[in-house]
Amino acid sequence: MQSPKQILSRLWALAGGEPAALDAVTLTGEEPQLPSSFRVAAAAQTSIAAAALAAAQLWKLRSGQGQDIAVDMRHAVVECRSERYLRLDDTPPPPAWDAIAGVYKTRGQRFVRLHTNFPHHRDAVCSVLKCKAERDEVQAALMAWDAEAFETAAYEAGGVVSMMRSYDEWSATPQARALAALPVITFEKIGEAALKPWPAGDRPLAGLRVLDLSRVIAGPVAGRTLAAHGADVMLVSSPELPAIPWLTIDTGRGKLSTFLDLKREEGRNQMKALLAEADIFSQGYRPQALADLGFSPEEAAAINPGIVYVSLSAYGHVGPWSSRRGFDSLVQTSTGFNHAEGQAAGVDGPKELPAQILDHATGYLMAFGAMMAKARQSQEGGSWHVRVSLAQTGRWLWDLGRIAEGLKTEDLKGEAVPPFVEQVPSGFGSLQAIRHAAQLSRTPAFWSRPAMPLGSHPPRWPAR
Repeated sequence: MQSPKQILSRLWALAGGEPAALDAVTLTGEEPQLPSSFRVAAAAQTSIAAAALAAAQLWKLRSGQGQDIAVDMRHAVVECRSERYLRLDDTPPPPAWDAIAGVYKTRGQRFVRLHTNFPHHRDAVCSVLKCKAERDEVQAALMAWDAEAFETAAYEAGGVVSMMRSYDEWSATPQARALAALPVITFEKIGEAALKPWPAGDRPLAGLRVLDLSRVIAGPVAGRTLAAHGADVMLVSSPELPAIPWLTIDTGRGKLSTFLDLKREEGRNQMKALLAEADIFSQGYRPQALADLGFSPEEAAAINPGIVYVSLSAYGHVGPWSSRRGFDSLVQTSTGFNHAEGQAAGVDGPKELPAQILDHATGYLMAFGAMMAKARQSQEGGSWHVRVSLAQTGRWLWDLGRIAEGLKTEDLKGEAVPPFVEQVPSGFGSLQAIRHAAQLSRTPAFWSRPAMPLGSHPPRWPAR
């Protein structure tokens, strides 16, 4: 089984990093940290460390200075559950799930998981099932459906659900086969461009501008990570889009936040103006959604040669499910994790991983990929497209191996968390929130801007 340092080394090599840079990294702590048969803690630690190492690499390119990096495994695990530990004016988070979200049985005793936190997704499920949004009615209606047929029908209606598959069942699907040849992150040069000079600044990403078009966890965590290393991150949303307020607060630390309506010409023109002065464009919309609005990777590179464009998807950018919506919990269910954890725990049905680790790890890998592509741009020129997906991160996690007695591990108790908490002001009130787990000796990671309500800022960059 690979050690955390070996896992990090492989990520670093995949992105073209110099092997000697790994000598500056110290990884502390022991597995397991959470009750799971999967290496959740190692995934948390190494994905955060990869992003920190990339930040250190950018600082070295800018300043000539090396620095030491340390990531503690427990701190990393806590940060990969940061939404659980957030407190607003000492108040804990509200229930995370909509009333009808969760696991149900279908005909043939198969299981499906519904994700209904957004009203339009809940409405789509109820329209397919022809029932009210009540658990008993949903369960009764599902007994008339085969699981896979319902999964397909719900997606076609605009919903997000998944049938629980074993790992072998998932591996046999055309989608899994399409992803099998892909690494956990892909880098592609998509255009010619001159080297972009570094702006002045005293942090790895100081003066760099990041457009963050994402919601929920993975994409927003990527933006939050880039902000932790000094980037000016502009979260772009729309008042028409639903949001999950608690996640907006937790992942909004360090960011500016503006509203644009990209379905109107005025909004698209404002986006083009922001994009023309950006360094990184990070987005989590379904493939083709932004292309239809004029912001595909190639169009972004035409507007701003030298851009680093980062794309997040649920199930990957190739294969028959490439346009399928999805969230961490659903990808866990589709790709075999819930089935495998259930078997390891001896339960009949799905068992979730003890963190939204596909989301969080993917977010840190997005930030890692963005920074490594930026490093390449600064040395080779060109415009670059970085791609990640929850399913590719899932396969990476699966391939890290299993922990035989991992589910016997006790979950973290309340006293484990306070060492990693900071008290900070925000546009919502006083926050107790998890500090960033990566420790950099010369350029400490921190958020210089408070979390603010969506749309709090005008759509223009601060002066460099």
